[in-house]
Amino acid sequence: VKTLVLSPAVYKIPHIIDVFYRLVGFGVNFQNLSDFYEKVTGRVPLGTIDQAWFLENLSEGSRRSYEFGKRVFDFFWGMVIGLITLPFYPFIILAIKLDSKGPAFYHQARMGRAGKIFTLIKFRTMYHNAENGTGPVWASENDSRTTGVGRFIRKTRIDELPQIWNILRGEMSFVGPRPERPEFHGQLQKEISFYEERYLVKPGLTGWAQIKHKLDFRGGMTVRDTYEKFQHDLYYVKNRSLLLDMGIILKTINILLKKTLR
Repeated sequence: VKTLVLSPAVYKIPHIIDVFYRLVGFGVNFQNLSDFYEKVTGRVPLGTIDQAWFLENLSEGSRRSYEFGKRVFDFFWGMVIGLITLPFYPFIILAIKLDSKGPAFYHQARMGRAGKIFTLIKFRTMYHNAENGTGPVWASENDSRTTGVGRFIRKTRIDELPQIWNILRGEMSFVGPRPERPEFHGQLQKEISFYEERYLVKPGLTGWAQIKHKLDFRGGMTVRDTYEKFQHDLYYVKNRSLLLDMGIILKTINILLKKTLR
């Protein structure tokens, strides 16, 4: 045995700790369960952390230079991408309007940093007033409410382009946890411990959860899916850096190209 992974419960049994202590001289390595789980899965195990973990790992004071650099990156590339894609807006709007009745843009309330609600902007992909009969529900991959043009622009992620303006306004970033709808937040907060901690950072157009779970920019399909994505979100909040952000962006581009060219 070269490595032992210790769960938090072990530290409550003094005689076992004494045994492990004597093993140090034999070259045995020890890791706590939370760190080991993170290295293997890229997720934070919610069952092994408590409030103390957040105080130790989510200190914001040391990240001011990172936050400044990230805002500069977001604004510069938001301007570049916004100006490049703007000439295509009339054609996208025309296609949406010819395909179905209703506005070309879709505005939806989302939870932002520190729980502040903002209005997310997208190209409309569903029939107008699609939730009138059902109320707020999570979108699915083959959603019957999606229009013909909507299916195409969802597959190519063209519908996400207007969120560039959310990024320029500082409501979102290119990388971060996907913003949740307020209608679902209350339920998720009750069922998932520490769920509100994902709002320590700005929501993003893409994120660690999107490239590690499924490339679904529209949130979890079930509470269980959201639970797993939240574990990824916590990993990102703890380990975020410009290098990690660049890796997420490049991986996202790679996945999108593969999905679009299928």
